[in-house]
Amino acid sequence: MGHTVTLIRGDGIGPEVAEATKRVVDATGVKIDWDIQDAGVDVHAREGTPLPERVKESMKRTKVCLKAPITTPVGTGFRSVNVELRKIFDLYACLRPCKTFQGVRSRYDKIDLVIVRENTEDLYAGIEFKRDTPEAARILEVIKDLQPAAKIRDHAGISIKPISVEGSRRIVEFAFDFAEKNGRKKVTAVHKANIMKHTDGLFLEVAREVATKHPKIEFEDRIVDNMCMQLVQFPDKYDVLVLPNLYGDIVSDLCAGLIGGLGVAPGANIGLNGAMFEAVHGSAPKYAGQNKVNPTALILSGALMLDYLGEKAACARVQKACAAVIAEGKHVTYDLRSAGDARPPVGTKEMADAIIARL
Repeated sequence: MGHTVTLIRGDGIGPEVAEATKRVVDATGVKIDWDIQDAGVDVHAREGTPLPERVKESMKRTKVCLKAPITTPVGTGFRSVNVELRKIFDLYACLRPCKTFQGVRSRYDKIDLVIVRENTEDLYAGIEFKRDTPEAARILEVIKDLQPAAKIRDHAGISIKPISVEGSRRIVEFAFDFAEKNGRKKVTAVHKANIMKHTDGLFLEVAREVATKHPKIEFEDRIVDNMCMQLVQFPDKYDVLVLPNLYGDIVSDLCAGLIGGLGVAPGANIGLNGAMFEAVHGSAPKYAGQNKVNPTALILSGALMLDYLGEKAACARVQKACAAVIAEGKHVTYDLRSAGDARPPVGTKEMADAIIARL
């Protein structure tokens, strides 16, 4: 039985790592009918939008997407295509495993963490108001007598942080369900409820309520700043972390740093009616077209996709092949070279070739 999957090639290094990942997934023998689509800054320049309707229609039809990195302009320009796709298809759960590989430079050797990030609410909902606009003025009028809001006065950009009972409950339930199905023993809810009592406080309240329904899984909570320190000092004490959107984005990058960098950090965005798989890293446009970058993160994201499609044996084979190639160290990109290794690094394509050979 085959599967139909939307493949968004992205921009920057996206097309290169997308092609490498497609070749590895095809090499497993799993039948994939790829619907190849383009999105991102190059498409925006040609078509006036980074996310054409044809891409959305493809995802509506296939319900499964493998997406290569897409550039998000900083400060100006269009909003994140990643965030937009998550919102459109209600891909509320972001799953980011962080596991150490033998052969990857890291101060740690036995990290096996899973980040479960809420994907649709919080400050990433994009409810923002530019300074010196009527909308911002009305909000400032409402809060003008509050402290410290009164000190804002006029000329302020405003962002609203929505956290709902429904959104919190379903992401925490996802975290506990994942823990139960994958032999995990503990879920830690991460928040800033000591300061944001009505948003993060609600998230924590719901997490505690959900935890009572899963007595076989240990539950605890941590304030986000303390959590960052704990992860650097004692990462082995943690298992599954569940977080609101913004903290989840930040902490998942911290955890990627613990295991050697974003080059080996895969990700999945999962909803009730579909899923999108993507590397945690960005588009690195300065390396575009150079056959230089590490394809591992997107290849491992492809493995997560195979698992989602029910192809668990193929998923395990891809993960094992990636681990073997990295551990051997002969056919890896420059960022995976061990210190003192005088051999020249291989390129994106050649590393994918080595992974395919292992398959």
